Parts: sequence; C-alpha cells; structure tokens
Amino acid sequence: MISTQTWADARRLWDHHLMHHTPRPCSVAIGLGSHDLGVADAAVELYRRGMAPLIVFTGATSPTTRDRMPRGEAVHYRERALELGVPDGAVLVEPHARNTGENIRFSRALLEENGVDVSSVLLVSKPYEERRANATARKLWPGVEFVSASSPMTFEEYVASIRDDRLVIDMLVGALQRLTIYPDRGFMVADPAPGEVTAAYERLCRAGFTSRLVAEGRGTVGQ
Repeated sequence: MISTQTWADARRLWDHHLMHHTPRPCSVAIGLGSHDLGVADAAVELYRRGMAPLIVFTGATSPTTRDRMPRGEAVHYRERALELGVPDGAVLVEPHARNTGENIRFSRALLEENGVDVSSVLLVSKPYEERRANATARKLWPGVEFVSASSPMTFEEYVASIRDDRLVIDMLVGALQRLTIYPDRGFMVADPAPGEVTAAYERLCRAGFTSRLVAEGRGTVGQ
C-alpha cells in the first residue's frame, strides 16, 4: 500500500521533471527513443500544429525495448508517425543512440549531414524525462535553444497508463538522482532542485523506491 505522503512526494518530483515550456515553432523536433510510443505521438501532434517542419527520431534498442521494438526505437517511432499521416520526407531516423547523450550528439550529426540549419529544437521525451533531456542537450549542443515537450497528461494519467505504481515512482526517483550527480561528470548542465524536491526524493529513497538508481561511482554519458 502506497502512503498518502509517498504519493505527494512522487507528484512533487513529477512536477519538477516537467519543464512547463509552451511549445513554439522550432527548426526541428527530436523525439527521444524509449519504450513509450507516446513520444512519437507527441512529436506528430507538434508537427501537425506547425511547430516543426521536420522530425528526427533517435534510438536503438535497450533491454526494455528489445522485445517490444525489435527494429529499434527510432524505426518504430517513424513507422508510427507515417501511420499517423506524416510524410516520409518529413522524418529522419537516427538508429544508433543508446542513451540521452548519444540521442543528442547523433541527432546533431545527422542534421548537419543533411544540411539542416538548426537554431532551436523541440525536444520531445517522456514527461518525467523533460528536465534531464533538456539539461543534457544544453550541455552537448550549446548555442541552440531547446523547448521541452511531452505527451500532455497528468501524473495520475501517466501512472494509469503504465499500470505499475511502484515502477513509476522508481523512475521518478532515478531521473532526479541523475539530475543531481550527472553535472559533476560533465554529462549535463547543473540544474539544482529546490529544497522541497530534494526532501521528497530523500523520503522516497528511504521508503525503498530505489530500483532505478545508478551507482554513483560509474555511469554512461547522458544515460
């Protein structure tokens, strides 16, 4: 049974992970690969609204997506976008990235190879990954403005969509830890959390929501 305090703490982390940006027209939308096809759906909706003339989907496979997306996350995202009516010429695929840092670096290289002039990026991710993706992108691609976006849903709606309450809280905790330790490793810019967010994170760790934490002595760029 998850306590009222735990739900309140998880909701506080969820709200912090969202950048609360208002989408605006950008040079390109980049959809970061994951298990969640909602990222592709959000990128398509932004494209339909005229927020970007081009979409890049980036991502290989991971242990959590190998069975669900055997052709690779970016490829499955592209297939979803085409099913939803996006023209083939408006989608580029970067199929090699295995973490957030590689998502950014490889997408940047792909756009340069295709002669796309980029001054701003709609960075589309899972909701709880907005802040981490933004901090990683600002570190690895200076001089570009990043506008974060994700599927518009409440915390309760996201929990219901995953159908695993504990896993969602574990993911929120893991994402906050990375925001805390990765700047010192040079993986992202510093984006310190307010005291009340840190306190909520520490309570959740003490309550055992730690399955998505990484060992603090190691890590992969932007993972």
